[in-house]
Amino acid sequence: MSQLGSAANPLRVAIIGAGPSGFYAADHLLKQKNLVVEVDLYDRLPTPYGLVRGGVAPDHQKIKSVTKAYDRIAADPNFRFYGNVEFGRDITRDDLAQHYHAIIYATGAQTDKRMGIPGEDLPGSHPATEFVAWYNAHPDYCDLSFDLTQEAVAVVGMGNVAMDVIRILARTPDELARTDIADYALDALKHSRVKRIYMLGRRGPAQAAFTNPEIKELGELDDADVIVPAAEVQLDPLSQAFIDSGADKTAVRNVEILRSYAVREPAGKSRQIILRFLVSPVEIIGTDRVEAIKVVKNELVQSDDGSLRPRATGETEIIPVGLVFRSVGYNGVPLPGVPFYDKWGIIPNDKGRVLTEMKGQQVIGDYVVGWIKRGPSGIIGTNKPDSVETVEMLLEDLRAGKLISPPAPSREAVETLLQARGVNVVTYADWQLLDDLECKRGAELGRPRLKFSRVADMLAAIQEQKEPHLAGD
Repeated sequence: MSQLGSAANPLRVAIIGAGPSGFYAADHLLKQKNLVVEVDLYDRLPTPYGLVRGGVAPDHQKIKSVTKAYDRIAADPNFRFYGNVEFGRDITRDDLAQHYHAIIYATGAQTDKRMGIPGEDLPGSHPATEFVAWYNAHPDYCDLSFDLTQEAVAVVGMGNVAMDVIRILARTPDELARTDIADYALDALKHSRVKRIYMLGRRGPAQAAFTNPEIKELGELDDADVIVPAAEVQLDPLSQAFIDSGADKTAVRNVEILRSYAVREPAGKSRQIILRFLVSPVEIIGTDRVEAIKVVKNELVQSDDGSLRPRATGETEIIPVGLVFRSVGYNGVPLPGVPFYDKWGIIPNDKGRVLTEMKGQQVIGDYVVGWIKRGPSGIIGTNKPDSVETVEMLLEDLRAGKLISPPAPSREAVETLLQARGVNVVTYADWQLLDDLECKRGAELGRPRLKFSRVADMLAAIQEQKEPHLAGD
């Protein structure tokens, strides 16, 4: 047989998950000179882009322009997209080993970490990612509901997801109407009675995880005042020493912005965003639903590794709220037939090579990229070098002859299998029809796009778009 990676015997790689890390892995594979690679990208949804579509806030349209790069990758003749194909149900790891030399898992971190406190499961207490997925029209979450009749909301966490939730709750209907937020979410938020939004962070202002643009953006909302109690931006000696050293420019600027909010007179806007630092939730209080959140005040102490950690003081406070969004970290979800390290919520790996367990043996042919590889850290662009590292490991194994030897390495064989199982596969061309339709529907309303939120509606719309073309053939 011809050498693996030649035109007669291409290297075949399946990628599970069509988010940024999956696309970046595909890109690096397809760019290899003197190597013919066929990349098949699978996603259980009919739509690609992962969190760029289902996670990036609707009022951050500029970030979504990264999808143009993914479209260029998808235009490569050796690339195929298999949408609406669920790994573990429609196709298994054993199936893929029949048709591919390597498999890359790019499924992200799909669940929120729990706080582990009493009352966490009361009605009105939600993982922040569920709210994010709901307002972004993710099919798994479009039927959820959130009690926006409550006047006070607590958002636990200081990362970018927490900031997104705060902004979406605080924006006016007019501001939201200029975005691609789900139509049902826009309608619900139009009737929102939320007046006070508390952001609760367990560490101090100098340790906040949000970026300078994110905290600055809160102060630019049309109808929301940012309230920072003066005492909340008084730095402890350890934090002040860190800021004075100028070691972290983002942290220095965050503190400057927060201090400017602390001396700013409220403008009497209809909503207030109240930023609280050095507090940790210890209980969500309520009988039949959330009525308040109990927090303990923290102090910062230096740990053995030099970092500043919060330590509870014993002083507590009860904040009346009717809704809580938890944004304290994320975990991956196990995949059928794939090793998983539950403690960290990742697939155990060494630089992207999947292992049977942490520090275990290599699983030949299996690789991992993105958050399911390293945990939920970094921004969209962080996934590019991460994916490159994994692909380099795959290429090293190719040269060493350490890949799967599939008996039927062809697209035709895979497509025959999916067809026999009755899977309604969505191609990239199909997605582009849907994409164009969503943009046209949005343009009629003066919006970037109007998303479909149900898989059945997506499939029906694609079919409807294809039928006129078929009739003309």
